[in-house]
Order: sequence, then C-alpha cells, then structure tokens
Amino acid sequence: MSDSLGGKVAVVIGGTGGIGAATSRQFAAAGARVVVVAQSSLEKADAVIQSLPGSGHMSAVADITDSAVLKDLAQSVRERMGRTDVLVNTAGFTKPIRHGDLDALTDELIDEILKVNWRAQFATIRAFRPLLEATGNGLVVNVSSLAATSGVGSNVAYCAAKAGLDVMAKSLGRALAPHIRVVNVSPGVVDTAFVPGRAAGFNERVAETTPLKRIGTPDDVAAAVLACATHLTFSTGVTVTIDGGRGLT
Repeated sequence: MSDSLGGKVAVVIGGTGGIGAATSRQFAAAGARVVVVAQSSLEKADAVIQSLPGSGHMSAVADITDSAVLKDLAQSVRERMGRTDVLVNTAGFTKPIRHGDLDALTDELIDEILKVNWRAQFATIRAFRPLLEATGNGLVVNVSSLAATSGVGSNVAYCAAKAGLDVMAKSLGRALAPHIRVVNVSPGVVDTAFVPGRAAGFNERVAETTPLKRIGTPDDVAAAVLACATHLTFSTGVTVTIDGGRGLT
C-alpha cells in the first residue's frame, strides 16, 4: 500500500457501485481516507468500508437529486473528516431504449436521466466547493461515457447527459481554477451491471470489436480516476478516454 495520498480525504459518490467501489479501494490503498456515499443503502456503504485498507473511512447515504441533502452531506463530511481533497462522481442511471424509438423516450424519463446524470453532479460539486477550495488544490473527477462523443449509448438522453457532463468539465475547469481542478474520465463498455437488460454475449461481442480485445473493468476506470489525483496534476477541464480503443472503431 502506497502513501501517495496520505492525509487526503476522497468522497466517492455512488461508492457502492462497481466503479465507485473500485475507486474507493484504490484511493484507500493510496493512503486516503475515503467517504463512501451510497444512494440508498447504508449497509452497502458499510460493506465497502469494511473492505478498504487503512482506517478512518466514513460511510454515508445521500439522495444526489436533492441539493439540500447534498449540502447536509458536505457539512457532515466537514464535521467528521475535516476536509475534502477529492470529489468523485460515479453515480448515474440509465435505461436501454432504441435510439429510433422516439416515443419510448418519454418526457418523464428524459427529465430523470438528465437529473441523475447531469444536474446531480453539478449540485454535488456546488455543495462541496467550499471544502475543495479550502484545500487550495481540490479535485473533482466525474465519470462520463464514450456515449458523450460517439452518440452510441443506452438511449439518446443518456448520450446527451454525458455530453453535457464533458462540457461541464470545461466550464467548471475554467471557472473554479486555480483552486479546484475538474477532470472527466470516459469509459467505453465496462463489466458492471450498470446497464440493465444486456443480452447474453454482449460483452464478448464488444470485446471482439475493440482494438485491445477486451472490455473495461471497474479497476481500469478506478485507476484512471486515481491517476487524476496522483499523476495528472497539471490537467483540468479535460476528458480522459478509457475504452481500450473502442472509439477508434
């Protein structure tokens, strides 16, 4: 276990999901104290905490679509952890809908997807901004998607939300500098249960048409998030693609 992030605090929103849990583990292994934030289950957050190396971690539950709840979360982290150096937004939501089926993408679903995949990330950054600024060297890492640039994804609204997230990184990378950096990581297909209803054999088919001949793992994405904190320290307002060359096809 290294100590490259010793003394730092990383807040992982969506910390019980595949990418979030992997990110929590890698940050803890680098010496950070980690706040694992679940969307609904404190028991799941506690389970991730118990799997982490090191000590001094914290579990929490927050509805990321409620700005008042996010403000309370930031205050709780301030009181218990004293600081926030890194905020990682991994939480999201989608539903597979064929792009040509315009009627199936209802107004209500569009609103929900944009609320969970764009507004919530903005609101979380807004809530944690004072803590991140106070360190003088804060970092926000958002998990975007290759869908943002390819237009190929679970549905049209999801692609749009992720494209908006990439633009947000540019806007806030400029607006929050020099005290807070904002970087996105953009995975292709990742071996998690994030997208419901994928047919059997989907991962294998995608792997065959990906230049590196496999799909991503949660640890692949987590390693990129960690690199934003440990190595890419002169980067802000950019999106780093983690897709095994999928975008080249």
